[in-house]
Amino acid sequence: MAVRRKVSKSQADARPGAETALALKERVKELSCLYNINQIFEMFGGSPDEVFRRIVELIPPAWQYPEIASACIVLDGRKYGTSGFREGRRRQSADVILDGKSRGSVEVVYAEGKLLSDNSPFLKEEQNLLDAIARQIAFIVERQQAEEERIQLQKQLMHADRLATIGQLAAGVAHELNEPLSSILGFAQLAQRNPRLPEETLHDVQRIVKASLHAREVIRKLLLFARQTPTFKGHVNLNNIISEALGLFEHRFKNEGIQTTCTLCPGAPDITADAGQLTQVLINLVVNAIQAMPDGGKLNVLTDVQGRYVVCIVEDTGVGMTEDVMDRLFIPFFTTKDVNQGTGLGLPVVHGIIKSHGGTIEVKSEPGKGTKFTIRLPIESGTIQDIREEL
Repeated sequence: MAVRRKVSKSQADARPGAETALALKERVKELSCLYNINQIFEMFGGSPDEVFRRIVELIPPAWQYPEIASACIVLDGRKYGTSGFREGRRRQSADVILDGKSRGSVEVVYAEGKLLSDNSPFLKEEQNLLDAIARQIAFIVERQQAEEERIQLQKQLMHADRLATIGQLAAGVAHELNEPLSSILGFAQLAQRNPRLPEETLHDVQRIVKASLHAREVIRKLLLFARQTPTFKGHVNLNNIISEALGLFEHRFKNEGIQTTCTLCPGAPDITADAGQLTQVLINLVVNAIQAMPDGGKLNVLTDVQGRYVVCIVEDTGVGMTEDVMDRLFIPFFTTKDVNQGTGLGLPVVHGIIKSHGGTIEVKSEPGKGTKFTIRLPIESGTIQDIREEL
């Protein structure tokens, strides 16, 4: 049975009121569609995918022939279609534009094989409606992106505040422990010099000295994390530091089956930094990468210049990390390693050093897909004095 879109002129002349009622009905359907789309976005708290799945179901009923219409939303490569959606010749579409770029489209298709009165079964008003739906979807995406950015920024602020609090606590504990620990270590070293000390006692004193030295190193790292130790800054070249640091691991790379690629930006400018501390940063990151690749893998280190920053990237093909682990990565004493394999201070120290140099450190990782650290250090440091003057 044919679906008729238009009535004859004689019928229109005979029934002008019916035509007006039909046009009014179409406008009501269009306005209802836009209103319901807005309501879904404002009131539904589900995932973005579920929002667009619900929206696409509202589109066909707003068209002149809903019984043979189907719709599809394509957004960033993801497709949300009504049941039975098929590509067809009789189609109407509108682009979803964000920031001047097409991110997808909205499309309405009439089923093939259905007889329509002409080759253009769509109303002009329906194209206007489809354009309005595309703009509404673009607005929804913008709102969702803004909300995601707000949540991410809030997490970063909370993380920074937590690190600052832990840093203050760590500094206080470290200072309180330093004095008694120095006394323990001093007296133990004096006792070692006693020639009349029995062999068994001497062995125990040596264990006390070793433990005290380990504890002192932990305290030093805590103070470094809390930025309570002085730096000795000068003009250094990050390329040279990386080359020297990687040279320390050549033998270990070979033994553990790790292939390394080092791509250094030629002519990278010097930065104002503490060479020893930056070396420690590279060593800590390389050691972590090696431990993340127990069966071998690839380690890529590269430098670049981006605006006012020299950038260093350390990337491995190791076991990777979950989001939960990444959220706690720079918290002192947090570690995923076995007992006696790490103190959980390596990455917090890296974080403290980079921050004390006015830089940033970012990490991206996925389980089974490796980890990528990105460090940015300012080419011109506004603070080249003792670190205590920064605090």
